[in-house]
Amino acid sequence: MLLFSLDPEGGFATALATELDEPLSAHEDRRFEDGEHKLRPLVDPRGADTYVVCSLHGGPQHSPHDKLCRLLFFIATLREHGAARVSAVVPYLAYARKDRQTKPFDPVTLRYVAQMLESVGLAQLLVLEAHNVAAFQNAFRCTTVHLPAHRAFDAAVLGLVGSFPLAVVSPDPGGVKRAQLWRESLEQRLARPVGFAMVDKRRSAGVVSSAHLVAGNVDGMTVLLLDDLIASGETVQRAALALREAGAREVLVCAAHGLFTGTAPQVLADDAVSKVLVTDSVPPFRLPAGGAVQAKLRVVSAVPLFAQAIRACRFSPLG
Repeated sequence: MLLFSLDPEGGFATALATELDEPLSAHEDRRFEDGEHKLRPLVDPRGADTYVVCSLHGGPQHSPHDKLCRLLFFIATLREHGAARVSAVVPYLAYARKDRQTKPFDPVTLRYVAQMLESVGLAQLLVLEAHNVAAFQNAFRCTTVHLPAHRAFDAAVLGLVGSFPLAVVSPDPGGVKRAQLWRESLEQRLARPVGFAMVDKRRSAGVVSSAHLVAGNVDGMTVLLLDDLIASGETVQRAALALREAGAREVLVCAAHGLFTGTAPQVLADDAVSKVLVTDSVPPFRLPAGGAVQAKLRVVSAVPLFAQAIRACRFSPLG
């Protein structure tokens, strides 16, 4: 097995290598003066089961499309030089939010990303909490491994919820299945009832609106508000306000990917949000040190989930 990291921050890949007890394989990353890059492995990949770690979030050093381009070129290079199988370990998959056409002449960028990755010889893709699991699985013809983020949150929330009545809530209709799966898992783990609710949400031309309608009972409950990502934070803030108006005693926001773009530090400082839990798929570099959100923030590791998945899908190439 060979494990490469294209993440400039490097923390996730380093932790994954430690968890797997495998070294990170060396590669050259040469930048030319006009901004082009040359990447090549410094170990022979011939016949190897190869994994490339690259989370496709934007910043602080590269944009999502820069990272995607580098990942495509490196996968192609490994295949060019005889790697038996190349798997991409992508904690955050960029461009996955546009998975269907909602307006005339809309792109379907998730499918385009799938076509590009498959065209350079990708055999397998491991992703944490895709925006829409069905669309993600249908977009790719290669093997996909989808890791639900609630498995990373389980241990963290057990120490936070206490003995109060508990409910898992989706902040919008699109996340209902995600929240229901966690509710069922928590009921088994806690051996007690866990409620479920959904908050209404509408989005048009990038503007989010809702009438604070909560479908389900959350009165007097500790609420786990589960979403796939936090960008501006407006969706979960609106949901948290609606839930508090509906009687929730506190709202713990749990999101796989903390992008924290734009005014997220101010939006999430709202008192309706008690805590913010995210995974380490995206470093929280956009949050100011010592800010109100940092005091609420808890980052849990998704590394064990990926390590377990890689162990399960490793193979010994022939020859």
